[in-house]
Amino acid sequence: MADQGSPVSAEHFAYVRARTTPEDDFLAQLRSAAIEAGLPEIHIAPEQGAFLQILVRLAGAREVIEVGTLGGYSAIWMARGLPPEGRVRTIEVNPAHANFAETWVARSDVAGKIEVHRGAGLDVLPRFADGSADAAFVDADKVNYPGYLEHCLRIVRPGGLIACDNAFAFGQLFDEEPEDPGVPHVRAFNDLVPRVAGLTAVIAPFGDGCWVGVRN
Repeated sequence: MADQGSPVSAEHFAYVRARTTPEDDFLAQLRSAAIEAGLPEIHIAPEQGAFLQILVRLAGAREVIEVGTLGGYSAIWMARGLPPEGRVRTIEVNPAHANFAETWVARSDVAGKIEVHRGAGLDVLPRFADGSADAAFVDADKVNYPGYLEHCLRIVRPGGLIACDNAFAFGQLFDEEPEDPGVPHVRAFNDLVPRVAGLTAVIAPFGDGCWVGVRN
């Protein structure tokens, strides 16, 4: 009989977090400052940041695209996994969030590796050339995830990495009456991804669940 694995519980999440390379003081300070500045507390979990950094390193990435900068937390995690000439081009639609991210990126050890592009993802992504990135990370409004994925499949080179956050729909994936309006869009996206030509993907149970795929 095939191994069905173990159910993923809150206890498992806590166990993984306690045994993952932790965030450093700078990233912890960034998170605290973001809360004080009124940014929504929707950044990726520290263990997911470490996971993304490992993935971009394994992918040999030099150019990374991110949709959804928020405070710059995930961009810094990924930029630290790039070579000296590497770059993260991250897109943020909210001006206040973009300002916050630029301030903290400038203070970081990877200031020269991160560019904040202002505007809606579906407006900015068409400006990026085909095959101009080695990896992409999507963590933005869920209704536009299919469109973001379509652009990422164009922008990321064959063999490159594509990751999309919140596959577990903010912990409400199986709720009959979810509170977050994005949940139906997450469910639809989760059903879509396995059928997308040119992508091999799996949901990794880190943070709120993260799609991890390879562009074929």
